[in-house]
Amino acid sequence: MNKSEGKAPQTKARRMREMLASGKIVVSPGVFDGYSVRLVEAMGFHAASTTGAGLANSRLGQPDIGIMTLRDNVEACYHIARSVSIPVMSDADTGYGNAVTVYHTVRYFEEAGVVGINIEDQVSPKRCGHMRGKELISAAEMAKKIESAVKARRDPDFIINARTDAIAVEGLDGAIRRAKVYLAAGADMVYPDAIESEEQIRRFVDAVQAPVSISMGLGLRGRVTTPLVSVKRLQAIGVARVSYSRMLTSSALKGMKNALQAFREYLDVDQPPERPDLAVSAEEISELMGYAFVNELESQFLLDEQIGKKYGDGKVDYVRR
Repeated sequence: MNKSEGKAPQTKARRMREMLASGKIVVSPGVFDGYSVRLVEAMGFHAASTTGAGLANSRLGQPDIGIMTLRDNVEACYHIARSVSIPVMSDADTGYGNAVTVYHTVRYFEEAGVVGINIEDQVSPKRCGHMRGKELISAAEMAKKIESAVKARRDPDFIINARTDAIAVEGLDGAIRRAKVYLAAGADMVYPDAIESEEQIRRFVDAVQAPVSISMGLGLRGRVTTPLVSVKRLQAIGVARVSYSRMLTSSALKGMKNALQAFREYLDVDQPPERPDLAVSAEEISELMGYAFVNELESQFLLDEQIGKKYGDGKVDYVRR
């Protein structure tokens, strides 16, 4: 008898927990749509995380100031998570209310297929963690939110990542105090947002003695609130997970801006030039989005006469070449 026979398949949440416990830092690019999450998987990364700011900006066309609803967020995360095989964590902002509301928030995100959520200790409506004017709820109130989240999850592997925005308000010591309270309440991991230096990261990790998640934001360039620290150095410090929440949104904007600037120059020419340096091919998009799998399904399940009617030559190929 095969040793694996009769065993339940490993869940994405279990896989994520095992990666976090492996001692090797988990690198998690931030995603905001089907293109970005499929690309993260195709490029060989083993995990991804949705960016609340990226979703608010791209779905609503609005700043990250707490106006994206629970429904908007969960719906986006459902489609993102189901389009890939790698585990995806999500940003649940403040949990969309008090500790009672958080219970239902966790259920919705778990049903959406993500492997865990961030919940933060900002006052609602929240704002991007790297902006000024942040306000915090009490550590005691946040602890109750975490207790509710832990009780709500059906899968014990579902990860509760407690984010604190206290560094900008109460300093590093305040963030450490809060992190310890959140861990005692049942959080699986803690995330000090907008941490200001590599030394602060080191002090935080040493102080909490638990899995720590750090955001390196734009990834390819620094920002005033958080300087870039390499994955290698974060690994040496003992960080469990590093997310690059704004790397793909910022690089996508750069790419679109460059394409539009080039396109404007060609509006009055007789023959626009090919610019493969600025745009992927239609074939690359088709490959990324899984049209080959559609071909397999049609070959397997459509009748011969249906295939003949669709394609004429009898060759199943969804993509026109």
